[in-house]
Amino acid sequence: MTIDATIPPGKDKPTGSILNDPKVRGIIYQAITLLLLVFFIYWVTTNTIENLKRANIASGYGFLNGRAGFDVGQSLIAFTSDSTYGRALVVGFLNTILVAVTGIITATIIGFLVGIGRLSKNWLIAKLSMVYVEVFRNIPPLLVIFFWYSGVLAVLPQPRDSLALPLDMYINNRGLAFPRPVFESGAQFTFYALVIAVIASIFFARYANKKQMETGKRLPVLWTVLGLVIGLPLLTLLATGTPISFDVPIAGKFNLTGGSVVGPEFLSLFLALSFYTASFIAEIVRAGIRGVSHGQSEAAHALGVRPGLTTRLVVVPQAMRIIIPPLTSQYLNLTKNSSLAIAIGYADLVAVGGTILNQTGQAVEIVSIWIIVYLTLSLSTSLFMNWFNAKMALVER
Repeated sequence: MTIDATIPPGKDKPTGSILNDPKVRGIIYQAITLLLLVFFIYWVTTNTIENLKRANIASGYGFLNGRAGFDVGQSLIAFTSDSTYGRALVVGFLNTILVAVTGIITATIIGFLVGIGRLSKNWLIAKLSMVYVEVFRNIPPLLVIFFWYSGVLAVLPQPRDSLALPLDMYINNRGLAFPRPVFESGAQFTFYALVIAVIASIFFARYANKKQMETGKRLPVLWTVLGLVIGLPLLTLLATGTPISFDVPIAGKFNLTGGSVVGPEFLSLFLALSFYTASFIAEIVRAGIRGVSHGQSEAAHALGVRPGLTTRLVVVPQAMRIIIPPLTSQYLNLTKNSSLAIAIGYADLVAVGGTILNQTGQAVEIVSIWIIVYLTLSLSTSLFMNWFNAKMALVER
Protein backbone atom coordinates (compact mmCIF):
# COMPACT_ATOMS: atom_id res chain seq x y z
CA MET A 1 0.00 0.00 0.00
CA THR A 2 1.44 3.39 -1.00
CA ILE A 3 0.90 6.69 0.74
CA ASP A 4 0.31 9.83 -1.31
CA ALA A 5 2.85 12.37 -0.13
CA THR A 6 1.36 15.22 -2.09
CA ILE A 7 0.06 18.23 -0.17
CA PRO A 8 -3.74 18.57 -0.35
CA PRO A 9 -5.05 21.65 -2.13
CA GLY A 10 -5.41 24.71 0.10
CA LYS A 11 -2.76 23.49 2.53
CA ASP A 12 0.51 25.48 2.93
CA LYS A 13 3.83 23.78 2.44
CA PRO A 14 5.46 23.15 5.84
CA THR A 15 8.43 25.42 6.50
CA GLY A 16 11.36 25.15 8.88
CA SER A 17 12.90 27.82 11.10
CA ILE A 18 13.29 31.28 9.62
CA LEU A 19 17.01 31.11 10.49
CA ASN A 20 17.40 28.44 7.82
CA ASP A 21 16.87 31.11 5.15
CA PRO A 22 20.35 32.33 4.02
CA LYS A 23 19.04 35.82 3.23
CA VAL A 24 17.53 36.21 6.70
CA ARG A 25 20.70 34.97 8.35
CA GLY A 26 22.76 37.41 6.30
CA ILE A 27 20.58 40.34 7.36
CA ILE A 28 20.82 39.31 11.02
CA TYR A 29 24.60 38.95 10.89
CA GLN A 30 24.96 42.35 9.22
CA ALA A 31 22.71 43.98 11.80
CA ILE A 32 24.73 42.48 14.66
CA THR A 33 27.98 43.63 13.03
CA LEU A 34 26.60 47.16 12.58
CA LEU A 35 25.49 47.34 16.19
CA LEU A 36 28.91 46.19 17.42
CA LEU A 37 30.60 48.78 15.19
CA VAL A 38 28.35 51.58 16.47
CA PHE A 39 29.00 50.48 20.06
CA PHE A 40 32.78 50.45 19.45
CA ILE A 41 32.75 53.94 17.93
CA TYR A 42 30.62 55.23 20.82
CA TRP A 43 32.99 53.64 23.36
CA VAL A 44 36.10 55.12 21.70
CA THR A 45 34.49 58.58 21.41
CA THR A 46 33.28 58.77 25.01
CA ASN A 47 36.57 57.38 26.29
CA THR A 48 38.54 59.98 24.31
CA ILE A 49 36.34 62.84 25.53
CA GLU A 50 36.75 61.74 29.14
CA ASN A 51 40.53 61.47 28.80
CA LEU A 52 40.73 64.93 27.21
CA LYS A 53 38.66 66.41 30.05
CA ARG A 54 40.84 64.69 32.63
CA ALA A 55 43.98 66.16 30.97
CA ASN A 56 42.37 69.63 30.67
CA ILE A 57 42.86 69.64 26.88
CA ALA A 58 40.26 71.54 24.88
CA SER A 59 39.11 69.71 21.77
CA GLY A 60 38.53 71.39 18.41
CA TYR A 61 40.59 72.98 15.67
CA GLY A 62 40.70 76.50 17.04
CA PHE A 63 44.38 76.05 17.88
CA LEU A 64 45.20 76.33 14.15
CA ASN A 65 44.85 80.09 14.46
CA GLY A 66 47.51 80.26 17.17
CA ARG A 67 51.07 81.51 16.68
CA ALA A 68 53.44 78.74 15.59
CA GLY A 69 56.56 80.03 17.31
CA PHE A 70 58.97 77.88 15.27
CA ASP A 71 60.72 78.11 11.91
CA VAL A 72 60.65 75.66 9.00
CA GLY A 73 63.83 74.77 7.15
CA GLN A 74 62.32 74.64 3.67
CA SER A 75 59.10 76.31 2.60
CA LEU A 76 57.47 76.86 -0.77
CA ILE A 77 55.44 79.77 0.62
CA ALA A 78 56.35 82.61 2.96
CA PHE A 79 56.56 81.42 6.58
CA THR A 80 57.97 82.86 9.80
CA SER A 81 57.73 81.96 13.45
CA ASP A 82 54.88 84.49 13.73
CA SER A 83 52.74 82.53 11.26
CA THR A 84 49.87 80.36 12.45
CA TYR A 85 49.78 76.63 13.07
CA GLY A 86 47.41 76.29 10.12
CA ARG A 87 49.94 77.90 7.76
CA ALA A 88 52.64 75.62 9.15
CA LEU A 89 50.54 72.60 8.23
CA VAL A 90 50.06 74.04 4.74
CA VAL A 91 53.85 74.35 4.44
CA GLY A 92 54.26 70.71 5.49
CA PHE A 93 51.54 69.62 3.08
CA LEU A 94 53.21 71.42 0.14
CA ASN A 95 56.58 69.90 1.04
CA THR A 96 54.96 66.46 1.07
CA ILE A 97 53.41 67.11 -2.35
CA LEU A 98 56.80 68.31 -3.67
CA VAL A 99 58.57 65.13 -2.58
CA ALA A 100 55.77 62.88 -3.83
CA VAL A 101 55.44 64.46 -7.29
CA THR A 102 59.17 64.80 -8.01
CA GLY A 103 59.81 61.33 -6.61
CA ILE A 104 57.07 59.71 -8.71
CA ILE A 105 58.36 61.32 -11.91
CA THR A 106 61.99 60.37 -11.22
CA ALA A 107 61.16 56.85 -10.04
CA THR A 108 59.04 56.23 -13.13
CA ILE A 109 61.82 57.31 -15.50
CA ILE A 110 64.52 55.29 -13.70
CA GLY A 111 62.22 52.29 -13.27
CA PHE A 112 61.31 52.15 -16.96
CA LEU A 113 64.96 52.44 -18.03
CA VAL A 114 66.13 49.77 -15.59
CA GLY A 115 63.19 47.48 -16.39
CA ILE A 116 63.93 47.64 -20.10
CA GLY A 117 67.64 47.30 -19.32
CA ARG A 118 67.00 43.99 -17.53
CA LEU A 119 65.70 42.61 -20.83
CA SER A 120 68.61 44.00 -22.85
CA LYS A 121 70.69 41.63 -24.94
CA ASN A 122 73.76 43.49 -23.72
CA TRP A 123 75.15 41.31 -20.90
CA LEU A 124 76.66 44.20 -18.92
CA ILE A 125 73.52 46.37 -19.01
CA ALA A 126 71.29 43.43 -18.04
CA LYS A 127 73.51 42.44 -15.09
CA LEU A 128 73.93 46.01 -13.82
CA SER A 129 70.16 46.47 -13.94
CA MET A 130 69.67 43.21 -12.06
CA VAL A 131 72.15 44.24 -9.35
CA TYR A 132 70.44 47.61 -8.97
CA VAL A 133 67.03 46.00 -8.50
CA GLU A 134 68.20 43.32 -6.08
CA VAL A 135 70.16 45.79 -3.93
CA PHE A 136 67.62 48.58 -3.55
CA ARG A 137 64.43 46.57 -3.20
CA ASN A 138 65.92 44.41 -0.42
CA ILE A 139 66.92 47.35 1.79
CA PRO A 140 64.40 49.14 4.05
CA PRO A 141 63.62 52.62 2.72
CA LEU A 142 64.69 54.26 5.98
CA LEU A 143 68.20 52.84 5.56
CA VAL A 144 68.30 54.14 1.98
CA ILE A 145 67.40 57.60 3.30
CA PHE A 146 70.19 57.42 5.89
CA PHE A 147 72.59 56.23 3.17
CA TRP A 148 71.99 59.34 1.05
CA TYR A 149 71.84 61.69 4.02
CA SER A 150 74.81 60.47 6.07
CA GLY A 151 76.81 58.44 3.56
CA VAL A 152 76.68 60.68 0.49
CA LEU A 153 75.56 64.26 1.12
CA ALA A 154 77.13 64.65 4.57
CA VAL A 155 80.62 63.83 3.25
CA LEU A 156 80.50 66.48 0.53
CA PRO A 157 82.87 69.46 0.93
CA GLN A 158 82.08 72.59 2.94
CA PRO A 159 80.36 75.53 1.18
CA ARG A 160 83.66 77.34 0.61
CA ASP A 161 84.93 74.27 -1.28
CA SER A 162 81.68 73.63 -3.17
CA LEU A 163 81.78 71.41 -6.21
CA ALA A 164 80.91 73.34 -9.37
CA LEU A 165 78.29 71.79 -11.64
CA PRO A 166 77.10 72.80 -15.12
CA LEU A 167 74.58 75.65 -15.52
CA ASP A 168 76.11 77.68 -12.63
CA MET A 169 75.11 75.15 -9.98
CA TYR A 170 77.07 74.14 -6.89
CA ILE A 171 76.72 71.24 -4.47
CA ASN A 172 78.10 70.91 -0.94
CA ASN A 173 77.11 69.39 2.39
CA ARG A 174 74.46 72.08 2.81
CA GLY A 175 72.60 71.17 -0.35
CA LEU A 176 72.36 72.11 -4.00
CA ALA A 177 72.62 75.78 -5.02
CA PHE A 178 71.17 76.77 -8.40
CA PRO A 179 70.23 80.02 -10.23
CA ARG A 180 67.01 81.59 -9.01
CA PRO A 181 64.75 83.06 -11.71
CA VAL A 182 63.81 86.72 -11.24
CA PHE A 183 60.55 87.66 -12.97
CA GLU A 184 60.08 91.23 -14.15
CA SER A 185 57.15 93.04 -15.73
CA GLY A 186 55.92 91.19 -18.83
CA ALA A 187 57.17 87.76 -17.72
CA GLN A 188 53.60 86.52 -17.43
CA PHE A 189 53.29 86.51 -21.23
CA THR A 190 55.97 83.83 -21.43
CA PHE A 191 53.95 81.73 -19.00
CA TYR A 192 50.80 82.26 -21.06
CA ALA A 193 52.71 81.18 -24.18
CA LEU A 194 53.83 78.01 -22.42
CA VAL A 195 50.24 77.16 -21.44
CA ILE A 196 49.05 77.76 -25.01
CA ALA A 197 51.89 75.59 -26.34
CA VAL A 198 50.98 72.72 -24.02
CA ILE A 199 47.29 72.88 -25.00
CA ALA A 200 48.19 73.07 -28.70
CA SER A 201 50.52 70.08 -28.27
CA ILE A 202 47.73 68.00 -26.74
CA PHE A 203 45.34 68.81 -29.58
CA PHE A 204 48.02 68.11 -32.19
CA ALA A 205 48.90 64.75 -30.61
CA ARG A 206 45.23 63.74 -30.68
CA TYR A 207 44.90 64.86 -34.30
CA ALA A 208 48.05 62.95 -35.27
CA ASN A 209 46.76 59.81 -33.56
CA LYS A 210 43.40 60.11 -35.34
CA LYS A 211 45.17 60.69 -38.66
CA GLN A 212 47.32 57.62 -38.14
CA MET A 213 44.30 55.46 -37.31
CA GLU A 214 42.51 56.63 -40.48
CA THR A 215 45.35 56.68 -43.01
CA GLY A 216 48.27 54.86 -41.39
CA LYS A 217 50.47 57.92 -41.87
CA ARG A 218 52.42 58.97 -38.77
CA LEU A 219 52.98 62.70 -38.30
CA PRO A 220 56.14 64.03 -36.55
CA VAL A 221 54.53 64.41 -33.13
CA LEU A 222 57.72 64.56 -31.03
CA TRP A 223 59.46 67.31 -32.97
CA THR A 224 56.25 69.31 -33.35
CA VAL A 225 55.56 69.16 -29.61
CA LEU A 226 59.14 70.14 -28.77
CA GLY A 227 58.94 73.00 -31.22
CA LEU A 228 55.73 74.27 -29.63
CA VAL A 229 56.70 73.82 -25.98
CA ILE A 230 60.20 75.27 -26.39
CA GLY A 231 59.91 77.53 -29.42
CA LEU A 232 56.73 79.47 -28.62
CA PRO A 233 57.74 80.51 -25.06
CA LEU A 234 61.26 81.33 -26.28
CA LEU A 235 59.95 83.56 -29.07
CA THR A 236 57.59 85.26 -26.59
CA LEU A 237 60.47 85.79 -24.19
CA LEU A 238 62.57 87.45 -26.88
CA ALA A 239 59.64 89.52 -28.17
CA THR A 240 58.92 90.93 -24.68
CA GLY A 241 62.56 91.93 -24.11
CA THR A 242 63.61 88.94 -21.96
CA PRO A 243 61.88 90.02 -18.73
CA ILE A 244 63.27 86.97 -16.93
CA SER A 245 66.76 87.06 -15.42
CA PHE A 246 68.61 84.74 -13.05
CA ASP A 247 70.21 85.35 -9.70
CA VAL A 248 73.27 83.14 -10.03
CA PRO A 249 74.99 81.71 -6.92
CA ILE A 250 78.53 83.01 -6.51
CA ALA A 251 81.24 81.13 -4.63
CA GLY A 252 82.76 83.39 -1.96
CA LYS A 253 85.64 82.91 0.40
CA PHE A 254 83.55 81.19 3.07
CA ASN A 255 80.09 80.66 1.61
CA LEU A 256 77.87 80.91 -1.46
CA THR A 257 75.85 84.04 -2.09
CA GLY A 258 72.79 84.43 -4.30
CA GLY A 259 70.65 81.86 -6.01
CA SER A 260 68.42 79.30 -4.31
CA VAL A 261 69.40 76.32 -2.20
CA VAL A 262 67.74 72.93 -1.82
CA GLY A 263 68.72 71.46 1.53
CA PRO A 264 70.30 68.04 2.04
CA GLU A 265 67.14 66.82 3.82
CA PHE A 266 65.03 67.17 0.70
CA LEU A 267 67.75 65.81 -1.58
CA SER A 268 68.34 62.70 0.52
CA LEU A 269 64.61 61.98 0.87
CA PHE A 270 63.96 62.62 -2.82
CA LEU A 271 66.86 60.46 -4.01
CA ALA A 272 66.14 57.65 -1.54
CA LEU A 273 62.43 57.34 -2.35
CA SER A 274 63.10 57.67 -6.09
CA PHE A 275 65.79 54.98 -6.27
CA TYR A 276 63.99 52.68 -3.83
CA THR A 277 60.63 52.84 -5.61
CA ALA A 278 62.30 52.64 -9.04
CA SER A 279 63.59 49.15 -8.19
CA PHE A 280 60.02 47.89 -7.77
CA ILE A 281 58.80 49.76 -10.86
CA ALA A 282 61.60 48.14 -12.87
CA GLU A 283 60.30 44.68 -12.00
CA ILE A 284 56.75 45.74 -12.88
CA VAL A 285 57.94 47.01 -16.27
CA ARG A 286 59.92 43.84 -16.91
CA ALA A 287 56.91 41.68 -16.07
CA GLY A 288 54.66 43.80 -18.26
CA ILE A 289 56.95 43.50 -21.26
CA ARG A 290 57.29 39.76 -20.67
CA GLY A 291 53.51 39.54 -20.72
CA VAL A 292 53.36 40.72 -24.34
CA SER A 293 53.40 37.90 -26.83
CA HIS A 294 56.78 37.47 -28.53
CA GLY A 295 54.95 37.18 -31.81
CA GLN A 296 54.26 40.93 -31.68
CA SER A 297 57.99 41.70 -31.81
CA GLU A 298 58.56 39.11 -34.53
CA ALA A 299 55.77 40.60 -36.64
CA ALA A 300 57.25 44.09 -36.27
CA HIS A 301 60.73 42.85 -37.21
CA ALA A 302 59.26 41.06 -40.23
CA LEU A 303 57.87 44.40 -41.39
CA GLY A 304 61.30 45.98 -41.12
CA VAL A 305 60.72 47.95 -37.91
CA ARG A 306 63.92 48.65 -35.99
CA PRO A 307 64.29 47.05 -32.50
CA GLY A 308 64.13 50.43 -30.72
CA LEU A 309 60.93 51.44 -32.50
CA THR A 310 59.49 47.97 -31.92
CA THR A 311 59.94 48.37 -28.17
CA ARG A 312 58.57 51.92 -28.11
CA LEU A 313 55.68 51.59 -30.55
CA VAL A 314 54.64 47.93 -30.34
CA VAL A 315 55.70 46.30 -27.09
CA VAL A 316 55.46 49.05 -24.47
CA PRO A 317 51.96 50.30 -25.47
CA GLN A 318 50.61 46.76 -25.11
CA ALA A 319 52.52 46.21 -21.87
CA MET A 320 51.01 49.31 -20.28
CA ARG A 321 47.72 47.52 -19.57
CA ILE A 322 49.74 45.12 -17.38
CA ILE A 323 52.05 47.77 -15.89
CA ILE A 324 49.61 50.48 -14.80
CA PRO A 325 47.57 48.65 -12.08
CA PRO A 326 50.58 47.60 -9.94
CA LEU A 327 52.28 50.90 -10.78
CA THR A 328 49.50 52.67 -8.89
CA SER A 329 50.44 50.80 -5.72
CA GLN A 330 54.04 51.95 -6.00
CA TYR A 331 52.97 55.57 -6.40
CA LEU A 332 50.85 55.25 -3.27
CA ASN A 333 53.74 53.63 -1.38
CA LEU A 334 56.11 56.43 -2.35
CA THR A 335 53.66 59.09 -1.17
CA LYS A 336 53.14 57.35 2.17
CA ASN A 337 56.85 56.62 2.61
CA SER A 338 57.50 60.37 2.44
CA SER A 339 56.40 60.45 6.09
CA LEU A 340 59.85 58.96 6.89
CA ALA A 341 61.16 62.50 6.36
CA ILE A 342 60.84 63.04 10.11
CA ALA A 343 63.93 60.83 10.58
CA ILE A 344 66.20 63.40 8.88
CA GLY A 345 64.39 66.59 9.85
CA TYR A 346 62.68 67.41 6.56
CA ALA A 347 59.60 69.54 7.23
CA ASP A 348 56.89 67.40 5.69
CA LEU A 349 53.32 67.15 6.97
CA VAL A 350 54.13 64.54 9.65
CA ALA A 351 57.20 66.40 10.95
CA VAL A 352 55.42 69.76 11.16
CA GLY A 353 52.33 68.14 12.66
CA GLY A 354 54.48 66.39 15.27
CA THR A 355 55.98 69.72 16.33
CA ILE A 356 52.52 71.26 16.64
CA LEU A 357 51.29 68.23 18.59
CA ASN A 358 54.14 68.58 21.10
CA GLN A 359 53.38 72.28 21.61
CA THR A 360 49.59 72.11 21.83
CA GLY A 361 48.80 68.55 22.91
CA GLN A 362 46.02 68.34 20.29
CA ALA A 363 46.81 64.74 19.41
CA VAL A 364 43.36 63.76 18.15
CA GLU A 365 43.09 66.76 15.84
CA ILE A 366 46.62 66.41 14.42
CA VAL A 367 46.22 62.69 13.79
CA SER A 368 42.86 63.28 12.12
CA ILE A 369 44.47 65.86 9.83
CA TRP A 370 47.18 63.35 8.91
CA ILE A 371 44.60 60.69 8.15
CA ILE A 372 42.42 62.99 6.04
CA VAL A 373 45.36 64.37 4.03
CA TYR A 374 46.99 61.03 3.25
CA LEU A 375 43.63 59.42 2.51
CA THR A 376 42.80 62.26 0.12
CA LEU A 377 46.18 61.98 -1.62
CA SER A 378 45.83 58.22 -1.98
CA LEU A 379 42.29 58.36 -3.34
CA SER A 380 43.20 61.16 -5.76
CA THR A 381 46.18 59.18 -7.05
CA SER A 382 44.04 56.06 -7.45
CA LEU A 383 41.32 57.95 -9.34
CA PHE A 384 43.85 59.49 -11.70
CA MET A 385 45.60 56.19 -12.36
CA ASN A 386 42.26 54.44 -12.94
CA TRP A 387 41.38 57.11 -15.50
CA PHE A 388 44.80 56.75 -17.12
CA ASN A 389 44.44 52.97 -17.17
CA ALA A 390 41.10 53.30 -18.95
CA LYS A 391 42.67 55.63 -21.52
CA MET A 392 45.54 53.22 -22.17
CA ALA A 393 43.37 50.11 -22.40
CA LEU A 394 43.39 48.32 -25.74
CA VAL A 395 40.18 48.98 -27.66
CA GLU A 396 39.11 46.41 -30.21
CA ARG A 397 37.94 47.73 -33.54
